[in-house]
Amino acid sequence: MKWTFFPVTQIEQLAPTWNALNDGAGSLPFLHPRFILPLCEVFGDRNLKLALCESAQGPLAMGILTNKSVAQWETFQPSQLPLGAWVMRPDQDFESMLSGLAKRLPGMALAIGVTQQDPNCVRRPAESARLHTLDYIRTAWVPIAGSFDDYWAKRGKNLRHNMKRQRAKLEQDGVTTSLEVLTRPEDVGPAIEDYGRLESGGWKAAGGTAIHPGNAQGRFYRNMLESFCRAGEGRIYRYRFGERVVAVDLCIEGGGVIVILKTTYDESIKVISPTFLMRQEAFRTMFEERQVKRIEFFGKLMEWHTKWSDEVRTIFHINYYRWPLLPKIRSRLIKMRMHGVQLESAKTTQES
Repeated sequence: MKWTFFPVTQIEQLAPTWNALNDGAGSLPFLHPRFILPLCEVFGDRNLKLALCESAQGPLAMGILTNKSVAQWETFQPSQLPLGAWVMRPDQDFESMLSGLAKRLPGMALAIGVTQQDPNCVRRPAESARLHTLDYIRTAWVPIAGSFDDYWAKRGKNLRHNMKRQRAKLEQDGVTTSLEVLTRPEDVGPAIEDYGRLESGGWKAAGGTAIHPGNAQGRFYRNMLESFCRAGEGRIYRYRFGERVVAVDLCIEGGGVIVILKTTYDESIKVISPTFLMRQEAFRTMFEERQVKRIEFFGKLMEWHTKWSDEVRTIFHINYYRWPLLPKIRSRLIKMRMHGVQLESAKTTQES
């Protein structure tokens, strides 16, 4: 087992190797270089390392790593990426893999974190003195099986009733609805402008996280989606009330999966849910087209997810420590820090 490191700029040259590993472990579209390359260009830095593990069997794993602290490394994962930037053969042992990596990384690598891993792609490893796993979030997904009518009949009574009531209200008010499915690269720019206009008018604008055509978020999503659309694997769902755009979904697909990356809607509309109406129609098209086998949310399970899906799984972190004593020291330091916070809080309460 041999680890080799490259500048992250070489991921384009090593794309065939990366893709082969990704294809063998679920072929998730956001782990394709079409997603990873613009992600690194916009949100990465020159210190990122592209790591490749090989043996006589061929490539075993690849990851993009960042130096979190002096002796701690972890997979590169800005908020736009649902899982850590790591692809590997599912039959490989995580502890052996990370043990070799720790010995080869520059300096003294005492800990390595492989963030947010999907059990659909890699088997959750058994814990040991040096390797720990940690539940991150539960996430929902929708299998494309049977007809849409069968799927819809299994949804909760409240959801079906609310959708019917909202459509009746719109019809009564003379509001027509329409769903556009945008797949051409030239449609991405205007769609991102619509998305940014909606999101900038909502709560995300106050927090500075809204997508805007002129900011880093906007540049990334535009470049990435144009690339996926050129490959026939990008979709933007845009929903209108009359001529007014009221909701947008940014999606990519690959390996039989469509991932809903980002959603926004007109928050000034209070009685009607543009997102739910859009989703109902979009899901119907997905069931009818049969181009994908499942719909993925890849976000923390929320109450509204359970209205659309009965399927849930747990995304997990992996933490590897070079020596068995390190996690014990880390645990002790965390307890000491928490105890110190409690003492300070008690002291402040007494003084007041």
